[in-house]
Amino acid sequence: AGLAARDIDAVEAHGTGTTLGDPIEAHAVLATYGQDRSGEAPLWLGSLKSNLGHTQAAAGVGGVIKMVLAMRHGVLPRTLHVDAPSSQVDWERGRVALLTEATAWPETGRPRRAGVSSFGVSGTNAHVILESAPADDPVSAAPPLAPRVVPWTVSGRTPEAVRAQAARLSARVAADPSLDVADVGWSLLATRPALGHRATVLGAGRDELLAGLRGLAAGETAGAVILGEARPDRVVGVLFTGQGAQRLGMGRELYAGSPVFAAAYDAVVAELDAHLERPLKDVVWGDDAGSLDRTGWAQPALFALEVALFRLLESWGVVPDALLGHSVGEVAAAHVAGVLSLPDACRLVAARAQLMEALPPGGAMVAVEATEAEAAPLVTRGVSIAAVNTPGSVVLSGEEAAVTGAAESLAALGRRTSRLRASHAFHSALMDPMLAEFERVLETLAYREPRIPVVSGLTGAVATGDELRSPAYWAAQAREAVRFADGIRCLADRGASALVEMGPDAVLSALAEDGCAEGTLRVPLLRRDRDENIAVTSGWAALHAHGVPVDRRAVLPEGRRIDLPTYAFQHRRFWPAPVAASGVESWRYRETWTPLAPPDRATGGSYLLVIPAGLDEEPGTAAVAEALGPRTVTLTVDGDPDRAALAGRLPEAAGCGLVGVVVLVPDGVAGVVFVLVVLQAVL
Repeated sequence: AGLAARDIDAVEAHGTGTTLGDPIEAHAVLATYGQDRSGEAPLWLGSLKSNLGHTQAAAGVGGVIKMVLAMRHGVLPRTLHVDAPSSQVDWERGRVALLTEATAWPETGRPRRAGVSSFGVSGTNAHVILESAPADDPVSAAPPLAPRVVPWTVSGRTPEAVRAQAARLSARVAADPSLDVADVGWSLLATRPALGHRATVLGAGRDELLAGLRGLAAGETAGAVILGEARPDRVVGVLFTGQGAQRLGMGRELYAGSPVFAAAYDAVVAELDAHLERPLKDVVWGDDAGSLDRTGWAQPALFALEVALFRLLESWGVVPDALLGHSVGEVAAAHVAGVLSLPDACRLVAARAQLMEALPPGGAMVAVEATEAEAAPLVTRGVSIAAVNTPGSVVLSGEEAAVTGAAESLAALGRRTSRLRASHAFHSALMDPMLAEFERVLETLAYREPRIPVVSGLTGAVATGDELRSPAYWAAQAREAVRFADGIRCLADRGASALVEMGPDAVLSALAEDGCAEGTLRVPLLRRDRDENIAVTSGWAALHAHGVPVDRRAVLPEGRRIDLPTYAFQHRRFWPAPVAASGVESWRYRETWTPLAPPDRATGGSYLLVIPAGLDEEPGTAAVAEALGPRTVTLTVDGDPDRAALAGRLPEAAGCGLVGVVVLVPDGVAGVVFVLVVLQAVL
């Protein structure tokens, strides 16, 4: 450690409490820490033993706790029951002073330091040097979220412990209005473990967060409270939304609140803008919804948003096990999987969107309530199945008259139908005129092996490297049906237990419900009707609550660590409860006291009362003789008893028919000897 003995201010001794151990330990301290010290700065010596006694296996940690608290409060506690130093220790050997009174920790201009000793019963000696923690460095103010959204996370071994944690944290924050809510959130994330049962309260301010905590403590989960139980080995699938979910302003709130998202979004937009008529942000964050709904803008806008959302997800430490994109969303999936570089992916998206928009407008797309088998007879030259979204829902696309006629025939059977908002009849024969030019663009791109498995929207199975590197695959992907339901089933077969949606709304999360396994966690990162910063933080909280590994500190800028309540242990009694005794078995353990009648005094003999000289005149002697009865024979022994002489006098007394011998015993050792001699003479 590079320290000298004089750099230590105090020593917490083991303190065996024995005349052998204490002097040995004290002389060792004097010989080490007591040397080369000035008279004004002795080493202070004390021991927790004076407060608690022997704590066996906890002796060492007890001393550590004591000295940590002493450092925190700047006071060295007194050692109890010590008025003066022991005379068995040569205190002149060094500068060591006993803590007979509480003493302020010396101000030395350096960190406080103390040694702690602990001795094992087998002879093991342990000594550790503690140093006070450095003062907190001021944290530079980080740009706040817009609006500022703070997560407060609590966890426990049981749901009851989570509620108790919330109650303790609520009381702590309510008692100190000076606490910054971001510092509380950061401290919870950075200094508290994530146990099996988890909860996160979200809020933009103190009152909102406290209300959430109090509701959680009371067992109420209304409001921005996310609860969950961590499930190990979560398999994560990531979904990328297709065209139709776009909305004006998507990503703008998150751009202002998340530096990670903003940097990723800027990188994608910079590449896309090279292929667009005007800056993409002007359209997405403008006020003309009609422009954004045009295919030439909608597809690049969705691609930029989804890639930036994925980079945010990556920054949380989430590692996806598989990716699935719906239509143009598959291009975003291929890019983040490493198949396409960002420049090549942007070229593909821009060409795809512009070539589709250049097609003659017209056609129709209708979502219908029908299985693929039920819809197959409706497929004609003018009608294609554009998507199989769920086992019971498909999208018909093609010439308007043919598609609307097919939809009406299903409606007549009581099936639900819904005309989609689309400028063209995508994934139908009406796309065929753009495929040749599109494939020429595709042939100029570089393709690589995917780093993450990509479930193909074209086949509904995991795409091979050869498929993803083929220009023909991407041309067919723009034309043929999107087999999203098969893709969800493929993810389920691979064990996916969490699905995270990249897109402006919870579109694919809802569609996935019919095909994923029961209990699958579905988390859309954005929702149309919710502030984007709250939605994203809610998504992070849901992943964390259900056990998806996330970087707990990535969701907030670094703050100041503050003292927070420790774990709310759920105490249980393990003392055996008394049970009522019953049956024969209980007789063994039942104590019953029954007074016995005094025995009848023998009538056929007398007692011999042996009295040492000097006791014959005592009042107690007469009382003993009276108690023994009128036939008692008294034998007085003068001086030291002689066994032979005493034995010679016994036949005379025995002639009276003795039934017992009572001996009065003198005080002290002489009495013991007297009794032994009498017994030897009698026996």
